[in-house]
Amino acid sequence: MKNAIRKWNQINLVKRIVIGIVIGIALALTVPESAKWVSVFGSLFVGALKAVAPVLVLFLVMHAISKHRSGHKTNMKSIVALYAISTFLAGFVAVLASYLFPVTLSLAPGAEDVTPPGGIVEVLRTLLFNIVDNPVNALLNGNYIGILTWAILLGIALRNAADTTKNMLGNISDAISKLVKWVINLAPIGIMGLVFEAIVTNGLSALLDYGKLLAVLLGCMFFIALVVNPIIVFINIRKNPYPLVLRCLRESGITAFFTRSSAANIPVNMSLCEKLGLDEDTYSVSIPLGATVNMAGAAVTISVLTLAAVHTLGIQVDFVTALILSILAAVSAAGASGVAGGSLLLIPLASSLFGIPDDIAMQVVGVGFIIGVLQDSCETALNSSSDALFTATAEYAKKRKQNKVVKMSA
Repeated sequence: MKNAIRKWNQINLVKRIVIGIVIGIALALTVPESAKWVSVFGSLFVGALKAVAPVLVLFLVMHAISKHRSGHKTNMKSIVALYAISTFLAGFVAVLASYLFPVTLSLAPGAEDVTPPGGIVEVLRTLLFNIVDNPVNALLNGNYIGILTWAILLGIALRNAADTTKNMLGNISDAISKLVKWVINLAPIGIMGLVFEAIVTNGLSALLDYGKLLAVLLGCMFFIALVVNPIIVFINIRKNPYPLVLRCLRESGITAFFTRSSAANIPVNMSLCEKLGLDEDTYSVSIPLGATVNMAGAAVTISVLTLAAVHTLGIQVDFVTALILSILAAVSAAGASGVAGGSLLLIPLASSLFGIPDDIAMQVVGVGFIIGVLQDSCETALNSSSDALFTATAEYAKKRKQNKVVKMSA
């Protein structure tokens, strides 16, 4: 048994996940009733990710800020600006694509038990209360804005703490990162259960019926990843961006695609930044921060699904309103959860911009859950890979400017 497990673990994770997907599909199509117990693995996998991700963000950010050396300059302002620009452009591209390729939906009842935000005032109010949420409550409920706030404040407060205290925080961060790697190593079994559950519940036809919607969604995400982001990188580093872009997609995006959690992919991005030779004081803060606020994929999801509802209902939208939607999608996406499906609950907020009632908007959320197998995976891959991409871009741009100054002075 030990030899079998060792040989299994030696197989590339992506290959193991593909095997899990194939088994899940086969069981769902052949023995759906007899193999119902398989769906338990999916629930356990998602539950494990949701359990460990909040704690990971808390300790990683707290430790990173506490050990920041006074006077040591980082690129955080540049990185945050890149995060914001990319997220806005993602929403704008999604709006343009929805105009060029309008999609209508066959709306059906679903997801009635999910409570969306009621409007922009309520969202701002919720945001403020999430910031001052009890830390234990924030961890229990996966309130990442509250977790991030407490992590930053505690990290600042611990800057003058003894080195032994900072080392302890570092040890805890490393231990939690290892736990996440263990959970990710179980992804093939968990994803087998998730795929089985999705097909048994919705059927293959449910995915085929929304092929055009998926094509627009995934087309936007690929366009952002392979065209918009490289342009942003090129403007900053002034050289061919694709080696860096493709490496981030390969080493970070593929893992995030299958785990469907930006927060759980933090250790992968941290390892990638280390391989790229980036400043640890910068990426140890920018990567956990990006898992919370850098959400270009979420902006695409919010915009495309909202405008699909708009087209379905025959609502006329002018360009200015569409531009407002892009901004709203970018701001809303920054508050999306770092775990699977985090962007879908923000669709009713964007829908309210067009006067779409909650009951219709929640049907759109139901559609989102149906296509979530591919949509959420690609969304997370785009979100998470760009965390490392823009962290590297900001540092390379800084080095380019420094080298330019040195040459001019010489």
